[in-house]
Amino acid sequence: MAKKKLLNAGAGTTVAKRIQPLLTSHEWEEVRLDVDGSVNPDIVGSITDLAKLCRPASFDAIWCSHLMEHLYAHEIHPTFVQFREALKPDGFALIMSPDLEAVAQHMLTQGLGAVAYVSPAGPIRPLDMIYGHSGAIEQGRHHMAHKTGFSCDRMGNLLLSAGFPTVSVRSGNFEVCALALMPEAEERRIRPQLEACGFDFRETVIAAP
Repeated sequence: MAKKKLLNAGAGTTVAKRIQPLLTSHEWEEVRLDVDGSVNPDIVGSITDLAKLCRPASFDAIWCSHLMEHLYAHEIHPTFVQFREALKPDGFALIMSPDLEAVAQHMLTQGLGAVAYVSPAGPIRPLDMIYGHSGAIEQGRHHMAHKTGFSCDRMGNLLLSAGFPTVSVRSGNFEVCALALMPEAEERRIRPQLEACGFDFRETVIAAP
């Protein structure tokens, strides 16, 4: 039986630990895409050019962790449209980005320089979540700068406007997390797989009108 293909959009250098329960199963094959060829991705290029890089309906899932904020605001909608076109009719996209509403609340109560959490890259402060990780940018990785931002409402509405019929969005730990389902996606099959990875989208469904 052929394996299902998951596109890791913006793979970077780190292992996608949060979805390892999915990738370590015999059911899935990871395809890594990144604009930085030095991280040895399977596909070198920008997600804004996904239609040129991949054939339509070629992936069962798309994993996009903290990448969309590196695009300009006007690039988000067409990129989400390309996500939908790259997915099979029963596929899904799982997308994470900083939650600017949560960041703003932390900044107002704790201050701009207060550490929000500690990541593998080091302490993360509001400035890092709003403008991009300062350490990476200082090292010359200017593509790591942030050019737009999201709340749950904005992320959900953008995915719906891109043509996904069902979208679930939740917020936690300074992060917006969205699950966008294709028309033939089997929620009863997909949700338990994602719950095993720590993503619980129960009672967060936003359906297109």
